[in-house]
Amino acid sequence: MGLSMAFSVSAAPWDKLTGEELEQQLSQKFAEGKYSPKGADSCLMCHKRNEKVMDLFKGVHGATNSSASPMAQLQCESCHGPMGKHNRGGKEPMITFGSDTKLPAQSQNSVCLGCHNDPQQMAWHNSTHNLEEIACADCHQIHAAEDPTLDPLKVNDTCVSCHTQEKADMHKRSSHPLKWDQMTCTDCHNPHGSMTESALVKPSLNDTCYECHTDKRGPFLFEHAPVVENCANCHNAHGSVNEDLLDKRVPQLCQQCHADDGHGARVVPQDGMSSFGGGKSCLNCHNQIHGSNHPGGSLFGR
Repeated sequence: MGLSMAFSVSAAPWDKLTGEELEQQLSQKFAEGKYSPKGADSCLMCHKRNEKVMDLFKGVHGATNSSASPMAQLQCESCHGPMGKHNRGGKEPMITFGSDTKLPAQSQNSVCLGCHNDPQQMAWHNSTHNLEEIACADCHQIHAAEDPTLDPLKVNDTCVSCHTQEKADMHKRSSHPLKWDQMTCTDCHNPHGSMTESALVKPSLNDTCYECHTDKRGPFLFEHAPVVENCANCHNAHGSVNEDLLDKRVPQLCQQCHADDGHGARVVPQDGMSSFGGGKSCLNCHNQIHGSNHPGGSLFGR
């Protein structure tokens, strides 16, 4: 498990220990390896009245018919560590998880990663969640028939409980259908980390967008530089008050790069009329803005 500290611990009830003292005692217990010969039966003598504890047997971690399940191995002690003398007065600590434990997230997660070390978690150690000391148990529920985080209809609720800005963006007038659970955060992001920025599931932001927006992929005879560079140059993927997830309304968005001085659209028959301020503005004429294959498409027109 990799728990280690370098100073002594005074004799004190285990629930009064500091995080550092708790790590040291647990490290010592692992070194001694005093597991219960009766496994889960020893634990359930005290804990079977706890409904949350018993819910473990409704899920995959409590399954006895799977060799990959903790219950088919060291049972409760697979995750909570060797019992030692814990059942004799309750003053020897066990590994606990979630918001009520003093055990650091890194130590909690080392237990989970002992089994969950497949390619989906290969980038966990460099992920933002790990660097921000988020514990697996902060998102996942083990003592449950079904982990809500693994449910496509509930996973977004788990994510937005922390990512509140994205939750607000999801409810803006233009957004992906996240608030209706027709998409999930994990369609685009890998919460366990990836080799790309923002834990994207694909090698780049554009590649992630192209998974659904294939018509924008190209190749095009005439390419629009900011489109090729990064979709986020113009769009906010989580939501926007402007149409089409745009960061700003056109023409202001376009004029971040394109000065309008001397543009032909300024020559209009009546004062106060301009294609810059009417309807879709620049897009009235330049409507193939993601790229064009038309022989006259250098200006991204029809």
